[in-house]
Amino acid sequence: MKLLESKSAIVTGGTRGIGKSIAVSYAKNGANVVIFGTNEERAKQALVEMKEVAISGDQKFEYKLVDVSSHDAIQTAIDEVYNEFGSIDVLVNCAGITRDGLLMKMKEEHWDDVINVNLKSAYNICKAVVKPMLKARAGKIINITSVLGLTGSAGQVNYTSSKFGLVGFTRSLALELAKRNVCVNCIAPGFIQSDMTDKLTDAQKEGILKKVPMQKLGQPENIANAALFLASSMSDYMTGQTITVDGGMLA
Repeated sequence: MKLLESKSAIVTGGTRGIGKSIAVSYAKNGANVVIFGTNEERAKQALVEMKEVAISGDQKFEYKLVDVSSHDAIQTAIDEVYNEFGSIDVLVNCAGITRDGLLMKMKEEHWDDVINVNLKSAYNICKAVVKPMLKARAGKIINITSVLGLTGSAGQVNYTSSKFGLVGFTRSLALELAKRNVCVNCIAPGFIQSDMTDKLTDAQKEGILKKVPMQKLGQPENIANAALFLASSMSDYMTGQTITVDGGMLA
């Protein structure tokens, strides 16, 4: 039996990078998966990849184009998922954006955009799924934060604030839900190979690697493995925790 067989999961930001890697890993382990995103072309490609690794023809895969920062849009999408899938056993909040810049030059809209997508989205979607999970006395919520949210990063006060906010959100929500067997945990990735890192110069990459004791970038699959563990029964006695997957950066 696969780790997530017969489970249903939502992965926000599931059309590329870490989010897509998590969605594919869940599909490979037997889950029904719905991804939330804003790019239909990437969403369709993610569905193809999930279907390729599915262990059963009975598994369901779907995408929804939804603005995760919109409370009403999220509630509508969640209602649709419950109607179509019957339950939501696992939620991964992976949606995220950056709008980098020094605070003294940062536009208010760049602050608001990052907080709304990276942090408010977790409020929106968790609020929509918490009641059914409490009623079922089961559920796994996994929030993707960042090591930069634990250390700070010049030129990213909006991003680091949103990611550190997710840590506090996780700890507090874990306390609220623990008695009903709903687990809430965080994963804090370090520097992970992505579209963003591919655009860096060799000098920039060298500067990053100096901060990583393992002297290499992580892969999206490294984060997906941690997310699989937290979604499975292997982590049933863990809640309110932040797991760093960072090549030793915070050691």
